[in-house]
Amino acid sequence: MNQCTAVVLLQPPEHVLALAGPDHRPEAGHVLCELGEDHDETHAAMLWDEGGRPGSAVWVRWDRERARLLPLPWCPARDPRNADDACGLFAGHPSGHGWAVTDPTDEAITRDLARRHPHLFR
Repeated sequence: MNQCTAVVLLQPPEHVLALAGPDHRPEAGHVLCELGEDHDETHAAMLWDEGGRPGSAVWVRWDRERARLLPLPWCPARDPRNADDACGLFAGHPSGHGWAVTDPTDEAITRDLARRHPHLFR
């Protein structure tokens, strides 16, 4: 399944702005939904992970009305084709697991590179 193409401009939280020095003000940035395109109305993107502990990954979840930062545990599912590969999304996520979600832009770039440089893609 293709990755969702929803994007949101995420403003820095007020408490982060309050802690920032005048010369190092955080700026707004765009985030892209990481879920499969068949998910519910709430999008999600992982912002950072603080060491792999349960609930240490901070995700932004957003819909048409608001965005929320949430510490969410990792999905415990493993890829049935390779048990060393974990899902990469949060526990209880909607849509397919991370290994089933394909970024169409990344796939298009890979196809073009394989066409131009077939010796690199055997």
